[in-house]
Amino acid sequence: MSQEDLFIFGDVPLQSVELIELEDGEILWARRFYDEDTARQLYSRLQEEIPWRQDNIRIAGKETPIPRLQAWFGDPGISYTYSGLTLQPKPWNDTLQHIKEQIESYSDTQFNSLLANLYRDEQDSVGWHADNEPELGNNPVIASLSLGGERTFQLKHRQHPERKLELELRSGDLLIMKGAMQHHWLHQIPKSKQACLPRINLTFRKINKASTPK
Repeated sequence: MSQEDLFIFGDVPLQSVELIELEDGEILWARRFYDEDTARQLYSRLQEEIPWRQDNIRIAGKETPIPRLQAWFGDPGISYTYSGLTLQPKPWNDTLQHIKEQIESYSDTQFNSLLANLYRDEQDSVGWHADNEPELGNNPVIASLSLGGERTFQLKHRQHPERKLELELRSGDLLIMKGAMQHHWLHQIPKSKQACLPRINLTFRKINKASTPK
């Protein structure tokens, strides 16, 4: 299959797109944005093409390895800082560039950066957080593509933690968070008691260049 053929996915069927309107936020869930075969091939490519690494972050003044592998891609000069860690951008490869362009077309949003995460098994995770760093601007749009194993995506309201939501994200699913989501909602991928296949998550975002550290 050629690079061009790999990225022909057609329109996402209307019945597989769900708009989840929450208090203080909005989620668009496009199931099977990529079909099963395409998602499997994209996963295989990116597992090999991306230079995965395990970074340390600072929690309560202590350096701690993150429980997953990651990589940061972006336009020149678009760095990203969180939890005391600053990531410098790697240039877009052809596979990621094609995915970015298709998600931009679908979401009518332009992105200039991407945080890629590889959850190797059920023990890899990411804790409660919001993508609310200043360089993301007000009410950022975050587009998250899942490839590989299925994982549970959990959300809870900051001010009303009893308000919760769980979504089972499968390979090929695209989740777009927008509106005031990052101000009022936290999200996480928890560890699982069940065995999980490896999963790649691509989260596209737009960094405000004026806020990027020099």
